[in-house]
Amino acid sequence: MRTSVSMLLVLLLLVPAVPRAQTQTAHAAPQAALDAALRQHSADAAGDRDVVLRVLERAEVKTVAGRMGVDLRRAEGAIATLSEQDLTQVAAQARQVDQALAGGASTVVISTTTIIIALLVIILLVVAID
Repeated sequence: MRTSVSMLLVLLLLVPAVPRAQTQTAHAAPQAALDAALRQHSADAAGDRDVVLRVLERAEVKTVAGRMGVDLRRAEGAIATLSEQDLTQVAAQARQVDQALAGGASTVVISTTTIIIALLVIILLVVAID
């Protein structure tokens, strides 16, 4: 009697754990949508890298980097190794620098210089950590 009660108890405990065929659903998104999302993500990352590289090529940035003793070739090489989160942060700062410098002002504003320095410091920290 005890054995049958134990087996019944085990059976009752295992039945809810077994997934039912009716409750299993297909993927929430079709494969084409997943592929499109991956392509978009890759394009976003490539766009972020392009923005940072474009800012590093600006004469004003080269001047500030030269004064700081930063090797821009090393910084440009480090762009490819940035994590997604670091790349997003650096790209946001690069966009701010690009926007501030796009006005055609002949002098570099202190805030723009600060942003450039912060951008270069982040890149150098990432390179130093790797």
